[in-house]
Amino acid sequence: MKIESFEGIVLSETNYSESSKILNVLTSEYGLIGIMSKGCRNLKSKLRGVSRKLVYGTFHVYYKENGLSTLIGVDLINSFSKTMMDLERISYASFILDLSLQVVRQSDEDFFSLVKDVLLKIEEGFNPLVLTNIFEIKMLDYLGVRPSIDCCSLCGTDKDIVTLSSHKGGYVCRSCFTNEGLVSDKTIKMIRLYYYVEVSNISKLDVSSEVSREINSFLDDYYERYTGLYLKSKDFIKKINQLEQK
Repeated sequence: MKIESFEGIVLSETNYSESSKILNVLTSEYGLIGIMSKGCRNLKSKLRGVSRKLVYGTFHVYYKENGLSTLIGVDLINSFSKTMMDLERISYASFILDLSLQVVRQSDEDFFSLVKDVLLKIEEGFNPLVLTNIFEIKMLDYLGVRPSIDCCSLCGTDKDIVTLSSHKGGYVCRSCFTNEGLVSDKTIKMIRLYYYVEVSNISKLDVSSEVSREINSFLDDYYERYTGLYLKSKDFIKKINQLEQK
């Protein structure tokens, strides 16, 4: 096995034997790879602090193309310390990691930079719900089920769009509208912006609670209808939001 170095983010960790872990790492060069972190659960191991979810760094490994690579060390780039100390932030970050793991197993596309940029913006203190929704709608592209947000999902016109409908696949114009619930004009505009925005360029997120609620509700229902994905981390976020509303 040869030594390779690359940027990566730990998406998941699984205990292995009495003292080791297997890490699923999303990398900048090889997509998702499995890495054995030997002895990392020992208190004195130099790998202990970097062998966990939500570690972003330059990984040095004995690389094995068809099998588990072996971790040598990690030059930490960001430990996401603020995110780790905040229940809301870590809840959304965990969902992003879980969703990334599911999507990368179904898609050969490279979205490492997107995952990194969203997590870094959460660490900087930007609204984690808005960032997560931006991430979710972009992920639908990789899953092959992107909603229609450029024109009416039924007739194809880009004129007189009046609402969003998960059941009808996205935008609905006035002529095709039947009994779908209406959303605000701002929501119609913002969800399209969510899809096209470059996350790394975000310097301000000014989204009203109404717009955020409508977009989040649409995406929750859309994912349920078209992706077949079930993530416990999403349920946890819903429970937290319910508690905050009481």
